[in-house]
Amino acid sequence: MNNELERKLSSLKLSGMVDTLAIRNQEAMSSKLAYTDFLELLVEDELNKRRDRLFARHLKQARVPEIKHLEEFDWSFNPKLPKALIFDLATARFITQHGGVLLLGPPGTGKTHIATALTIAVLQAGYTALYVSAFDLSQNLSEAEITGNRKELIEQYTHTDLLVIEDLGMRRLPATAAEDLLEIFVRRYEKGSIIVTSNRPLEDWGKLLGDNAATGAILDRFLHHADVIKLDGKSYRMYDRREQHRQITNDNLNEKGE
Repeated sequence: MNNELERKLSSLKLSGMVDTLAIRNQEAMSSKLAYTDFLELLVEDELNKRRDRLFARHLKQARVPEIKHLEEFDWSFNPKLPKALIFDLATARFITQHGGVLLLGPPGTGKTHIATALTIAVLQAGYTALYVSAFDLSQNLSEAEITGNRKELIEQYTHTDLLVIEDLGMRRLPATAAEDLLEIFVRRYEKGSIIVTSNRPLEDWGKLLGDNAATGAILDRFLHHADVIKLDGKSYRMYDRREQHRQITNDNLNEKGE
């Protein structure tokens, strides 16, 4: 292999090409590839590596709690879910439309899995995202007000392509929650996408946030361009736990039978 060529590619910061140059060269000789086909393969290798690096950087910035994919979701547990809509959202088209997603349902019905999987799909499409709980968002803004960093934090929450607000209603929110959330929703309205997960029905949000007027303004903006997905039924976590116990019991019985 031509070490000088590798050096020149490295100087141009084409590390993806450098990594696969030897393999592609051998492939080109054995398959008698045209020069343009050989070059196209190298360019694709470079693009793939750059996409992987971009995804890794965006994933770290997004603070996603764990990586989930829709292919891993147990659709049979909740067959009424709009599967086609959710997979359409995973194309990330709603990001360019500054749309939103509201996932409503009891704990354990799959809200977090879907929200996380959609976030991963958005990151893989090359967009930026930020994942935060409703409590942490409001708490962080309250603390930033005291330290004088509120403006910078607002910029962080409003300038990402996708903001995911998790678990609205799971914890008691600070007194400034309605004001904080309203500012975020107003600033992101028709400028950035939002995903919200909540175990509380919309009619409870006024009481939850302690401000009916602010809640109405939040929902008016959010629901204007948002798909509402309701998840009903029992907790998948409890179902999965029972299945684990059942499997352990069956394994023990089989061992005794032997």
